[in-house]
Amino acid sequence: MKTPVLPFLILIMTTIKVFSQDPNLHVYLCFGQSNMEGSATIEPQDLIVSSRFKVMPATDCPDVGKQKGFWYTAVPPLSQCWTGLSPADYFGRTMIKKLPDSISVGVINVAIGGCDIRLFDKAIYEDYTETYKEAWFTDKIAAYGGNPYERLITMAKKAQKDGVIKGILLHQGETNKDNHQWPNYVQKVYNNMLADLGLTAEEVPLLAGEVVGEDQNGVCASMNPIMNTLPETIPTAHVISSEGCPVREDHVHFNSEGVRQLGARYAEKMLSLEGVE
Repeated sequence: MKTPVLPFLILIMTTIKVFSQDPNLHVYLCFGQSNMEGSATIEPQDLIVSSRFKVMPATDCPDVGKQKGFWYTAVPPLSQCWTGLSPADYFGRTMIKKLPDSISVGVINVAIGGCDIRLFDKAIYEDYTETYKEAWFTDKIAAYGGNPYERLITMAKKAQKDGVIKGILLHQGETNKDNHQWPNYVQKVYNNMLADLGLTAEEVPLLAGEVVGEDQNGVCASMNPIMNTLPETIPTAHVISSEGCPVREDHVHFNSEGVRQLGARYAEKMLSLEGVE
């Protein structure tokens, strides 16, 4: 006796999970070192977040009920489990204020305080996993499976099943202070990201934020002139000014208000590129 075809097909269809890409979920990849990771204090006002702003954690954080690779409302911290406020926070909040209600914004933030930009170079990253020998540094890298770049790409590929990657945000440079090769290092990482994710530079611009500047007595302010040459190396790169953004006592990290201002500036540039006023 033959098995009826129709019930069999129905059974198959009910057991397969169907993925559909939502063009109204705009995804942004964020990477860098401590300021992008989140060094500023999370204050009560920062815990009020619209469900239209989402984060896909890149590490498991069971104590706060988050699992890597799934979307959650973007309540900080957005990078690792116990970090602080990041420019990614107020980037996303500013974006959804200006975009139509039908659009959601999702971020993936893989950042490691103290890292050299070459930690994200997939060919030589192992040379930079012990830039600092202390556990505060090595434990962060271990949380990303020993390879932060690979973790970022893995999460990004998952996100591509759900939405559309629209841009890449970078805040890094303090560890590479005064290194004039920095734009070339960034170019290699950016090109690898585009290739590994099947993206084009024209579709996915790179937004890079300045470090704490001279106006705030920034310890690494001499890096900003180098950073501002980045568009000469990467035509689709845009540098975000940090001028006037308040800082912490160390003059390396932005304080909570500074982070909010810087994150909003990333968003304003992205919105302008998309033609949104």
